[in-house]
Parts: sequence; C-alpha cells; structure tokens
Amino acid sequence: MARIFCIANQKGGVGKTTTTVNLAAGLAKLGQRVLMVDLDPQGNATMGSGVDKRQLAASVYDVLLGSATVAQARTTSDKLSAAGCGYDILGANRDLAGAEVELVGVERRERRLKSALAEVEAEYDFILIDCPPSLSMLTLNGLSCAHGVIVPMQCEYFALEGLTDLVNTIRQVRANMNKDLAVIGLLRVMFDPRITLQQQVSDQLKAHFAEKVFNTVIPRNVRLAEAPSYGVPGVVFDPSSKGALAYVAFADEMVARIATL
Repeated sequence: MARIFCIANQKGGVGKTTTTVNLAAGLAKLGQRVLMVDLDPQGNATMGSGVDKRQLAASVYDVLLGSATVAQARTTSDKLSAAGCGYDILGANRDLAGAEVELVGVERRERRLKSALAEVEAEYDFILIDCPPSLSMLTLNGLSCAHGVIVPMQCEYFALEGLTDLVNTIRQVRANMNKDLAVIGLLRVMFDPRITLQQQVSDQLKAHFAEKVFNTVIPRNVRLAEAPSYGVPGVVFDPSSKGALAYVAFADEMVARIATL
C-alpha cells in the first residue's frame, strides 16, 4: 500500500515543486513505484516532469470532479522513463483553478482526492502531492488523504514564521479531517553554508524540531534551477550535480524513514 505525502508550505517560492519532482525521480531511480499528483493550477510540477500541461487529455481537475478516474487521467514521460527515473503523473493545468468554485456544493468535497487515490494505492510505494502555497480546498484535499507532510524550507527568518502557520494548519486538519496526519520532516533547501544567518536558522531548526529535521540538506544549485526549462527534474537533467545527488540522498533517507514509521 502506498505511503501518501504532501509537499507543502504556505510560503511561496520555497522549492515545493522542485522538491516534489526531484524526490519522485530520486525514488523512481531507487526502484520505487511513484505517482506524482500536481495540485497546483500553475501545473509547474507537470511541466517539470516532462508532460505538456496543455496537451493533457484528462487531469486532476477531472478526477476531483468525478469525470475521470486516476487510472484514466495519469500519464508518463518518455524522457524520464528513458533515464531510468520514470514515474506516473496526475497532471494539472489552468482548469484546476475553477475546481474551487465547482466543488463548493459537492458532498465531502475535501475528500474527493482521497476517494480517487484509494482505487490505485496498491499500485504504488509512494504518492507525492505538490500542494499550492495557500490553504485552499485543493490543499485540504491533499492534506486529507496524506499520511504525512514534507516541509521544504529555506533557512531564513520569515521561513520560520511560515512554518508556525503551517504547523497550526496541520494541527487543525488532524483534529477535524485526518487524525493520521503528521509532519514527517523538514527539508532544508537552497542552503548556502557560507551565509551565517542560514547556518543559525538551521541550528535553530535542529534544536527545536530535533529528529523532524531531515539529515539531507539540498544546496543552492544552478543545475536544479535550469532543469525545469528542459522539462525534466534536476536528477535527470544533470545526475552528477550537487543538487541532484542531494535529492537522491534525500530519497534514500525517505525510504529509510518510512521503514521506521
């Protein structure tokens, strides 16, 4: 049975999508069966996985509204499969922006994704959900079906404030919708050890959250930033880059951590 994880942070620009696609590719490289769900109407995780969001026959929008199943809407990328990092993609595009309004009158609207994923859970080891940077109906759908949340964050002052908000949100969702939801871990991304403040914030995180902070640190890396323009994760674009190697190490750490849960 698949372990379902949301990659979430209510602060924008912290590397959620980069983390989602590279973790998916890293896990696939390690032989794990992975489904990546793009819950952001911008569709960046879809495009970054080698799939053109404008060409989708069906998307997560159709799944949420019940006009398609996950099995019908998922797709794959030839680029990723050829690189030995292939995973299934439940893509998103601008249609998803309308789902918020269309779900208003739908019964159990915050559990639509959970019901849909239940049909294919047995086919995967990991299901990774890329959430938008807001507490919307889409994010609630992700959090309602997840076993845990992976929080990518930069080691900066404002990131700490955003983390407090996210922890409160997770606490509310756990109390009202998903009693199994928990923070699996905090992933330090875009890290530059030469910046004293980043080192100080990193030390604060480890002191306050202890084992919740992943050992793996993702460095600031140009190759990771370049990869989306080529429509592939950094793990595929330049496997020998520091960023790619860090995400494969993170995938390794995730597999090990899940074994202890």
